[in-house]
Amino acid sequence: MKTIEAYEKDIKMQTKFLQHFKRHAPISHAQQKNAIFTGSGDSLASAMLAEAFSDFRVKAMDPLDLLKSQKIVKDKTVYFVSISGNTISNIKVAKKAKKAIAITSQEKSRLANSCSKTILLKSPNSDVFTAGSISFLDSALTCISIVSKFAIENFDYYKLALSSAKRSKFGKRIFILGNMYTYPIAMYGAAKFYELLGHDAHFERIEQFSHMELFSAKKGDTVIIFEEPNPHNLQLVKHLKKVGLEVIHPKINSKNKISQIIFYTFFSQILPLLKAKRKNQKDCHFVLAKNFRKVSDVMIY
Repeated sequence: MKTIEAYEKDIKMQTKFLQHFKRHAPISHAQQKNAIFTGSGDSLASAMLAEAFSDFRVKAMDPLDLLKSQKIVKDKTVYFVSISGNTISNIKVAKKAKKAIAITSQEKSRLANSCSKTILLKSPNSDVFTAGSISFLDSALTCISIVSKFAIENFDYYKLALSSAKRSKFGKRIFILGNMYTYPIAMYGAAKFYELLGHDAHFERIEQFSHMELFSAKKGDTVIIFEEPNPHNLQLVKHLKKVGLEVIHPKINSKNKISQIIFYTFFSQILPLLKAKRKNQKDCHFVLAKNFRKVSDVMIY
């Protein structure tokens, strides 16, 4: 099975996975104030979601920052989010933390062996090395459930996101914008454009975009907004269109933040997938970019 096909299969598995997802019991507010979530790539986005949904009682931090400032972790419980469980920066920090907890799909990994406890991610997958989809959704919802109670609304998220993505076209450069809860999904979304297409994508907070990245935009570039419509972002949409920028503003008919997170996650996965399929692309860009992947592997593992 080629990696694009495997990626699409994993996305579709998410619908059934959501029906059976088992939430973690939330830790107390006192415990949250003494906790740090960390990870890299998609896993850092999951950690950032825990931070947001805890009302910022927990902190989300880069593992290399923790490694360089080890006194931060001495009196903290650190949750290490890593699907593979083999990211070397995580492992080094885990050995220094007062209490280290692994959130991983590999219970016998080096990270799991370096931690005092493991929260095992059990989502299924196509068993093919491809871009992260269902594994991210599993880790994201698990991280959120550790700090907050929630229910998953009964939407067909795949169908809604597919319909929205089919109506969306994007240019040579993309800017994905998010807010308190959706900024981590904006980062995750940009990663899918990198991994599948090698596309020029950027992620930023909605407020900060108007101060910074906007001035690097060119006519024909695309801005994707992950936030339910409100007077502020509708004004932004109006003025971006006036200066020649394309705008994609996907929507789900729900005020529930978890529903929005899930919908934007599906949309982030499907939009670049549709482009890859239109190009008759069989493998993810990062799989084909072997020299760059060697550099990545050397630095990560």
